[in-house]
Amino acid sequence: MFDVAIVGGSFAGLSAALPLARARRRVVVFDTGMRRNRFASASHGFLAQDGRAPEDIVADGRAQLATYPTFERIEGAVAAITGTQGAFALQAGDTTHRARRIILAMGVADALPPIPGLAQRWGRTVFHCPYCHGYELQQGRIGVIATSALSLHQAQLLPEWGRVTFFLNGALTLGDDDAGLLAARGVVVEAVPVARIVDEARVVLADGRSDSFAGLFTASRTSPASPLAAQLGCEHEEGPMGTFVRTDAMKATSVPGVFACGDLARAAGNVPLAVGDGALAGTAAHASLVFQR
Repeated sequence: MFDVAIVGGSFAGLSAALPLARARRRVVVFDTGMRRNRFASASHGFLAQDGRAPEDIVADGRAQLATYPTFERIEGAVAAITGTQGAFALQAGDTTHRARRIILAMGVADALPPIPGLAQRWGRTVFHCPYCHGYELQQGRIGVIATSALSLHQAQLLPEWGRVTFFLNGALTLGDDDAGLLAARGVVVEAVPVARIVDEARVVLADGRSDSFAGLFTASRTSPASPLAAQLGCEHEEGPMGTFVRTDAMKATSVPGVFACGDLARAAGNVPLAVGDGALAGTAAHASLVFQR
């Protein structure tokens, strides 16, 4: 019987494990190794880790946790979770593991626009977060490919990092007010649909024209990377980017004994927010073990 089982071994999950291990609680992390930022060569915006490879940060976290005798990491996915607070059962492969509390930190999956060549460049020259990747474009030319109304926000924000061309791509029709706001920010609007992405970040349009950029941005649609939260009955919310698990201020879900953190439990997130979320979920789960027997 583990005190807490954490499903997800990326930034949020490992961060949640640390306060529990330091409280000498038996904690296990189930890890598939499928981090959301696995395509990116560097992580930015995380204090004292800025510019490091994400896999190196995670490897350090695993190594530090491994020094705690009550911590365990299991490679692989959790197929199902049953039971109630104090007596959960997690099915992983042919083995059933038991835990008194659950922390869900499986992250989200990104649904990308179906433009040939875009998915292959995701996290390398095609991005979603300017705070994570904008600075490295060195104020060069930036393309924003529209997917929804959220793309208008991206197009207005990104001139902070370079000269922006906004590809409507059939996803948006601009009103006069929106067009005026974009013009005031120096954004060039292109109405011809995008046919494909080639080379590093060259946009080829349906009419044959093409143009190269330092980087491209698009707003992916996110959804939980695993159905476990829904199977457990956790309430969800719909945000501008997609569906996420609803939690209270202490990262507790609507299901007693189940907590959620990281991108899974945020309308939008990044590495430092995931780490903070995880620390909060870990301490909240520990408090519930002490005060909610």
